Amino acid sequence: MSGSIGPLVAADEDFNHQIVETHATVLQTDPAWTEKVWGSVFSPDGSLAVSFGFGKYVNRNVVDGFGGVSRGVEQWSVRASRALSSAVDRIDVGPLRYQIVEPLKVIRVRLERNAVQPIAFDFELRGITPCIAEEREDRRTLTGYRRSADQIRFHQIGLASGWIELEGARIEVRDWVMARDRSWGVRPTVGSPLPGMQPDPMDSHPPRVLAVWNPVLFGSGPSAYAYMQYYLVYEGEGWRHEKVQGAFEYPDGRRVLVSRIEPRLQFDPANLRLLDAKFELTLADGSTRRLSARPIGGTGFHLGAGLYLGFDGHYHGEWRGDEHLEGEYFADCSTAENARRLNQFRDCVMRVQDEGTGGGLGQGSRWSRRVSAL
Repeated sequence: MSGSIGPLVAADEDFNHQIVETHATVLQTDPAWTEKVWGSVFSPDGSLAVSFGFGKYVNRNVVDGFGGVSRGVEQWSVRASRALSSAVDRIDVGPLRYQIVEPLKVIRVRLERNAVQPIAFDFELRGITPCIAEEREDRRTLTGYRRSADQIRFHQIGLASGWIELEGARIEVRDWVMARDRSWGVRPTVGSPLPGMQPDPMDSHPPRVLAVWNPVLFGSGPSAYAYMQYYLVYEGEGWRHEKVQGAFEYPDGRRVLVSRIEPRLQFDPANLRLLDAKFELTLADGSTRRLSARPIGGTGFHLGAGLYLGFDGHYHGEWRGDEHLEGEYFADCSTAENARRLNQFRDCVMRVQDEGTGGGLGQGSRWSRRVSAL
């Protein structure tokens, strides 16, 4: 008897196969297998920020997505989910639309008007720097027997133009800073926690987590360049997991790699929002460089509302039926109660000083800190 074959989909017409299977099927059966895109667009004055994301979970027959707006401490969120099999060749879900305009250079993202929240947007995101593949994220449970993360991610930093509609008012967007990433593989916190599994602090509630995934754009025009760093620490009694990667990135593809990051961060004790940041960087050639950053007001989207690390008992990739649409509004995300509900996986619009270039300014996002006491 011959082996089974997945159904044919439109992508099977392309010459991109890498395994003996159709594009409807991935190589492994892990229900945590995910293809994902995330992006953020924010105004130079820090008054407004938009966040969005889409996920495709082949082994769960799910597509989901979110779109949200942050204005100061206010936040509006829309989430949608559907059966992947209802439109297998598209990532669109509910009022959310995703389009590849020019591969690795330009994408278009839309949130159409909807009955859930008074927000809508339409952006074209164009890279200033090329898409850059990050190091493989390979993380294991403490026993070492199972990979809880085995994924590849690339990112791109640039500018976005389009419009936002918020509570009936239209806001034109021209050359706002944007960052986006695209990833695929196995990742943690996909779907509800599996019953009958040994608890593992790497995937649940370690005593301390510090995560800085920080894209920054400096300058404009021909002098523009970007910086990207990923600093991740999980630690508890008798164990520590640390991941460090970063680079200064240029439009012509040049990269100046960072080998060590020493952060000094100050957080508001009431809600763990970032107050001040300094980074001592050691470059690959042994030289040093310093970055300092401060938030621009209270704007910054809480990604918990996009189901990162879970929200109100629901998770990425969870089956919510053939079609599902929901959302909510927070009048003040900065209260301790709302910070606990949303968790601290949060974007933060900042001004960044690069002392290596005599005072360039930029903006960046995505700072988070999770402590079991919060």
